[in-house]
Amino acid sequence: MTRSNSRAMATCRLASAVALILCASPLVAAPAPEHDAAIAAGGEVMLDRVVVTGVRPVSALTYETDPRLPRQPIPASDGADYLKTIPGFNAIRNGGTNGDPVLRGMFGSRLNLLTNDGAMPGACPSRMDNPLSYVSPDTFDQLTVVKGPQTVLWGPGASAGTVRFSRDREVFAERTVKGSGALLFGDHGRNDQVADVTLGAPLGYARVSANRSDSDDYRDGDGNEVPSRWTKWNADAALGWTPDAGTLVEATVGRGDGEARYAARGMDGAQFVRESTGLRLEKRDIDGALDRIEANVYRNRADHVMDNYTLRTPNPASAMPMPMASNVERVTTGGRAAAKWVTEGFDATLGFDVQDSEHRRRSAGGRGTYATLPWTRDAVMRNAGAFGEVAWRLDAADRLVAGARADRAAARDARATVGMRATPNPTYGQTRREDLAAGFLRWEHGTGRGLGWYAGVGHTERMPDYWELFSATRGPTGAANAFAGVETEKTTQLDVGLQYRSSTLDAWVSAYAGRIEDFILFDYMPAMGGMGPTTVARNVDAAVHGAEAGIAWKAATHWKIDGSLAWAWGENRTQRRALPQMSPFEARLGVNWNDHERWSAGAVLRAVAGQDRVAPGQGNVVGRDLGPTGGFATLAVNGGYRVNDLVQLTAGIDNLFDRHYAEHLNLAGNADFGYPADPVRIAEPGRTAWVRIGVRY
Repeated sequence: MTRSNSRAMATCRLASAVALILCASPLVAAPAPEHDAAIAAGGEVMLDRVVVTGVRPVSALTYETDPRLPRQPIPASDGADYLKTIPGFNAIRNGGTNGDPVLRGMFGSRLNLLTNDGAMPGACPSRMDNPLSYVSPDTFDQLTVVKGPQTVLWGPGASAGTVRFSRDREVFAERTVKGSGALLFGDHGRNDQVADVTLGAPLGYARVSANRSDSDDYRDGDGNEVPSRWTKWNADAALGWTPDAGTLVEATVGRGDGEARYAARGMDGAQFVRESTGLRLEKRDIDGALDRIEANVYRNRADHVMDNYTLRTPNPASAMPMPMASNVERVTTGGRAAAKWVTEGFDATLGFDVQDSEHRRRSAGGRGTYATLPWTRDAVMRNAGAFGEVAWRLDAADRLVAGARADRAAARDARATVGMRATPNPTYGQTRREDLAAGFLRWEHGTGRGLGWYAGVGHTERMPDYWELFSATRGPTGAANAFAGVETEKTTQLDVGLQYRSSTLDAWVSAYAGRIEDFILFDYMPAMGGMGPTTVARNVDAAVHGAEAGIAWKAATHWKIDGSLAWAWGENRTQRRALPQMSPFEARLGVNWNDHERWSAGAVLRAVAGQDRVAPGQGNVVGRDLGPTGGFATLAVNGGYRVNDLVQLTAGIDNLFDRHYAEHLNLAGNADFGYPADPVRIAEPGRTAWVRIGVRY
């Protein structure tokens, strides 16, 4: 039997199982009592959409969703994958999991990525373990995104936007037991489990959440196997003390690990250890204008191992013909404190935050030899900032929002030598210090239903991050290295938007235009002497603009149509050429049916245009433009059945017509897996069927 036939039979078996589950479900189903009461009274019940295919803004430039809800394509294995349901987001792909998030063509620390209000930057010099590779979306309660430099509350340098994965913290009036869980089975060996249990009482609560996700190598639309398998697990616990309704003290602890094979890299991720601890204090319902005080401290440790022997066989013809491994660690500690005042005329938040991040590494040839070597610290990054944000309510429909922050950032170069040949480092022991400023002003008009609009301008200055200072082989012409020569990045951007809401229609459009002084760009030079490509980090001036739009139309009692568009454009003004790694124009159209009691079904068409505005050989620390790409379109279908108030079944088939395609933001296949020397992008999964059983109580 051929591999393609075997895969087709597996898909048919899974689809048959999905159909059997859905068809058998009515035998045990019971409609929710409150649904019956509403229907009997002549009311209309609107259930949450069973499968999330897109997210709309809840206010100016702010998007919120529950990441525990099933999504399509197949529920996400990491944070970057889930973000792709929000228009404007994409990811640099390298195989099955751990893609690197991109918003409006912007990447890296231009996106402020937080989990439970703490930073987890990752340790790999090429971002194999980017911050969202440590995030399992279905163990969090809320995902919040603010696009553009339109908030100063959550850290410095967020020129592209701010992303927060967070968990709820509750005060319980009585003894309560609640929880949720899910099982997911899909093609290509996909097998996920997640559980979340909370025990609550008036004096406090205890919560435990855990998940595991597995997948084999997938097959693309042509039936070719793509090295991409992974295994991940996470476990987190929280213990809260609530002596009264307005006071909370919470301690958290978490750990995770995993491994991932990458078709597009010379090494795989053999270890992704995450260790997290945190402490939070919240005081609410304070007398007078002071509404709340909150503070938190955290410590996050990433211990990551890359090698070429755990998940593959060393390639004798490659630059690493023998077993090799590299172990990197990054410990990030920090904290934040803020106070909020609320009056009839304005809300104000003032606070400060600090962060300290230390990076060290060790590497060696041979299997496991690295573990016998001492660690060598190579970088220290620090930041301290103060911020304030105020919203004035001018009248019932208008408000003015403004914010400002000031930061003191520092980076110390602890590398005694650099490069494979251990060349003495000219900036060893030196420390860079930068004063950074950020601020924004936004006018918002309209509340509730009807037409509303906003217009805001923001400015932020960003310290070059660890990857921009320490990962590049060289710095700008005339500089000793990137640490010495790469300047801070300054972004000024205008954001405008319109939104219309009625009982049957929700439509929105947002647009932006910005100038980026000293945009940090990577140039890739050809490999020489088997040492791998040379990368040069330098500054250019850039211009960006683009737009996103969306619509949700309740076309009939049981039918809803959703659609979205996203377009991003960038120019390297210094060289008068395209800015690299810009996402192509993308459109989504979804049709959803819901009987408002138990059944739902939907289909989503995703169409991506070709991208011919490219800058071959330029990019960022993860990837570069490989050349133009053609467009593609895929169709996915889903169905759901609400068994009762506790149990929900969902199922779907992604890439229904088994199209062979590759994303524009992508890495080239590695020769270890037989890919040719000429860059070939990693193809996406072919037809994939899945079924998910979710429980909430």
